[in-house]
Order: sequence, then structure tokens, then C-alpha cells
Amino acid sequence: MANELQGKVAAVTGAASGIGLASTEAMLAAGARVVVIDRDARAVADLCKRHGPAALPLVLDLLDAQACATLMPQILALAGQLDIFHANAGTYIGGDLVDADTLAMDRMLNLNVNVVMKNVHDVLPHMIGRGSGDIIVTSSLAAHYPTPWEPVYAASKWAVNCFVQTVRRQVFKHGLRVGAISPGPVVTGLLADWPEEKLRQARESGSLIEASEVAQVVMFMLTRPRSMTIRDVVMMPTNFDL
Repeated sequence: MANELQGKVAAVTGAASGIGLASTEAMLAAGARVVVIDRDARAVADLCKRHGPAALPLVLDLLDAQACATLMPQILALAGQLDIFHANAGTYIGGDLVDADTLAMDRMLNLNVNVVMKNVHDVLPHMIGRGSGDIIVTSSLAAHYPTPWEPVYAASKWAVNCFVQTVRRQVFKHGLRVGAISPGPVVTGLLADWPEEKLRQARESGSLIEASEVAQVVMFMLTRPRSMTIRDVVMMPTNFDL
């Protein structure tokens, strides 16, 4: 996919690990400059050192409301424009609802839902003014396939999918495309909350997806003709239902 995004500027939240890292590296390989947004300063620095001047570091804690509000001004200060925004930052809570920590629930809902809405709200005026832009949100198979071990997480992703579909209908007339990727279990740090036995079974049965495979779908969405919007892609391992 060399040079398919040449001249474009992208920004990715949660860019220093997992799906965000894979998406960032795929866009860089395709010729984009990418604003690397993450709260992990060391991981951001390491990533940008590996990829050179096309990777632009932005260390930001999106759960800090004042810091979150500076997202778009800082992107423009670093890159001057924004063509692609991948709202990827998120976290996970699994297990029985009765056992959940309510403070952790608040944090997850804030990051998975509120921060996504605020970030998209903040990038829209610039993209509308330019008459073009792509917004991709990382959702989950949990938004389509409610599972009994993740009620709070699944609810956050159902909310995100509704948000994506309704915002898309508001802004397509301005030349913007809005879509979501909804992968099943991906080999990232978020799986650390899974029960050990469940994780072992998933690995043995081939029921996990690699982050690089999700990034390939992101690139597919971004490189369609402007007349086509890929609104939602559900990805799952072939052996998911085993």
C-alpha cells in the first residue's frame, strides 16, 4: 500500500500499542504523516524514533478533560491539517456485573464513549471546513454479539456504534466518511482481564485476531473511492464460535 495516503495527515488515539499501533504503522507505511496520540510518553517517543519525522508525537491523557479539549489545536500545531482521525483509545472490563468496580466502570465508559464523542466533535469543524475527511472508530464485536462476561464493555460499544451511524448521516453531505471497525478478540493488552482458562482456550482454538489484521481493514476503509463509505466492518476469527 505504498504511497496510497501520500500527502495525508492522520491522527490516532491510543496509538502506542495494540490496534492503535498497528493502524499508525500501516498509515505511515502508506505515506501519511501520523500524529501519535497516547498517554504513555516513553512508548510514544520510542514509536516516533523508529519511524522518523512522519510520526508526530502528542502525549495526552484523554481522561483529563482540560487536556482532552486541546486535542485538535495540538494536532493542527503539529501537522497543519487533519485528513484522517482514528478514535481508537479504549479500555475493557469483563466479568459479572455484580463484581465490577464502579470507579473502573466510570473510567471505562468515559474513555470508550465520552472521549470518543468529544474527540469527534472537536475534529469535525476542521474537516467540514475542508470538505473532506475520514473518521474511523474502534468498536467491537461486542457491539453486535452481546456476551455474558462483558455487559459494561458491550454496552459502551453499542453506544459507540449508534454514535457512528448517526453522525455519519449528519456529515456525509460535507464530504466526510464515518465508519467503525468491530473486531472480535484481538491479541492486545486488553485481554489481560480475561480469565486465564478462557484465554488459553481461545489461543488453542485459533479464536483470536492479530492487531495487524485489523489495521489491514482500516486501510481498506480509507482507500475506497470517496463515493463509497464502509460504515461498519465486523471482523471475527473463523473459529470464533468453537
